[in-house]
Formats: sequence, C-alpha cells, structure tokens
Amino acid sequence: MSDPAHSIDWEFFGPPADGGVRPGDLISAAAGGLPIYRVMSLDHGRAWLRDIESGADRVTPLTPFHWKAGSQGS
Repeated sequence: MSDPAHSIDWEFFGPPADGGVRPGDLISAAAGGLPIYRVMSLDHGRAWLRDIESGADRVTPLTPFHWKAGSQGS
C-alpha cells in the first residue's frame, strides 16, 4: 500500500479563521504526516473531518492543523 502523505504537496496555511481551509480540502497537523483528514464541514472554527485512510469521522477545533494539500493533492 502506498503512503498518501508522500504523494501530496503540502502548503502551510495561517490561522484557520482567515479562511485558509474549505470543505473538500485535505489537512494535517504536520506536513507529510498522518493522519490526513478531508474537511467535510466548517462551523465557527470547528471542523467535521474524515480520516482518509480509516474513514473515521471526528469534530474538532482547527487550531492544531496548519497544513493542507496543494491543488494537485486535492
């Protein structure tokens, strides 16, 4: 199985409140790190995220996440 984190070009984004993340984006707490989440929905600084490997969902603040997939990784 290939490691999806290595095939993504990661971009740093600033504070999540600045609009740097949108539904559909892939995000991670560390560039090239796992887990990688797809943003399903956003609401007041919190996100509904889906782990792209396990399919598990979670709702969490966006503050620990500062990396998103570049346009080729989405």
